[in-house]
Amino acid sequence: MSLAAAAAAPSGFLSPTGVEIAFVLVGIATLGAALISVTTKQLVHAALWLVVALGGLAVEYLLLTAEFIAWVQVLIYVGSVVVLILFGLMLTRAPIGRSPDADSDNRWVAVTVAAASAITLVWVVVDAFRTTWIDLDGPVQGSTKVTGQTLFQHWVLPFEALSVLLLAALVGAIVLSRKNQDQDKES
Repeated sequence: MSLAAAAAAPSGFLSPTGVEIAFVLVGIATLGAALISVTTKQLVHAALWLVVALGGLAVEYLLLTAEFIAWVQVLIYVGSVVVLILFGLMLTRAPIGRSPDADSDNRWVAVTVAAASAITLVWVVVDAFRTTWIDLDGPVQGSTKVTGQTLFQHWVLPFEALSVLLLAALVGAIVLSRKNQDQDKES
């Protein structure tokens, strides 16, 4: 086999590229941050580890050459949702340090339900996309044009419903904080 033929041969499973190695390493770091986010007893630390996990997902999207989705991930989830969570924590006067109310003795039940949900989700996704092939001759999947068309044709209503839900959560946090302030003034 000549040197040119060896260079043109696709890399196999045993010879991963730098992007594949980076993808796995970032994935492991993201999984670790997500696990810390759901296992920590401090709410603010959980929100900050959630920022790391969501940022890791954005890096994964960049490694998959889906730049638009990566920036949407950063702007919407890291920039908006986590700020909304922290804002809600501040407005409801949630405890900043360790909170005995944030922990229950149902950890094993929660781990069992989470594992069963994850296995079911993976099975459903693999089963649903088993025979799906990406058309490489058409527009690039993950490009801004294809993503925008899909978003505005099929996903407008869920995104609008999510925005109303987040707005309701913010208004609820403000109402709860004002109720606590009124009770503090009366006593």
